[in-house]
Amino acid sequence: MDVPAPARPAIDRPLTAAGLELVRRAQHGDEAAFERLYREHVGRVYALCIRMLGDATQAEELVQDVFVQVWRRLRTFAGQSAFSTWLHRVAVNVVLMDRRAAGRRARHLTSTGDVPDAELPSHDPPAGLRMDLEQAIAALPAGAREVFVLYDVEGYTHEEIAKLLGIAAGTSKAQLFRARRLLREKLER
Repeated sequence: MDVPAPARPAIDRPLTAAGLELVRRAQHGDEAAFERLYREHVGRVYALCIRMLGDATQAEELVQDVFVQVWRRLRTFAGQSAFSTWLHRVAVNVVLMDRRAAGRRARHLTSTGDVPDAELPSHDPPAGLRMDLEQAIAALPAGAREVFVLYDVEGYTHEEIAKLLGIAAGTSKAQLFRARRLLREKLER
C-alpha cells in the first residue's frame, strides 16, 4: 500500500489591509489585537507542534511558548512575508530549540550515569486495530518525524530542512525515506 504524499500547503497570501492593521496594533502593545491573532492562528500552530513532537501535552506547552516568543518578537515582523509564514517559522524554531534542549538534558543525564541510553519501547496497538496516519506519524522516531512533517506536510525543501535542523540535505532525504518506509509498514498492518 502506497502512502500518498500530502498536498503541499498553499503559498501564504499577503496580509489584507485589515490583517496588517491588526498586526500593527499588536506590535504597538494592543493585547486585544494580539489575542485575535492568537485565536486566528493557534490551531495551525498546534497542528504543527503535535505533528513535529507526537505528544499532545508537550505540543500544548510549546504552543504557549510559541506565542510568548511571538509577543516578544512581534516588533521584528516587517511585513515582507505573510504573517502566517513568519509565525510558522517562529513555531518551527521553538520546537527545534526545545528538541535540542531535551537532547542536551538527556546527554547530561546519561553522562552522569543516572539514566541509561536506550530506545523507548514500542507501544503498538492491540491486534486488529488499525493505526491512523496521525498516530503513525506520532510513532515515528524524532528525526524522521521532523523531516517528514517539514517536507511532506509543511512543504519545506530538503535544503531548508537541512538549515533548520543543522543536518546535510542528504540526511534529510534519508530521514524522509525512512519515515515513509516506517509509515508504510505501520499502515499496512
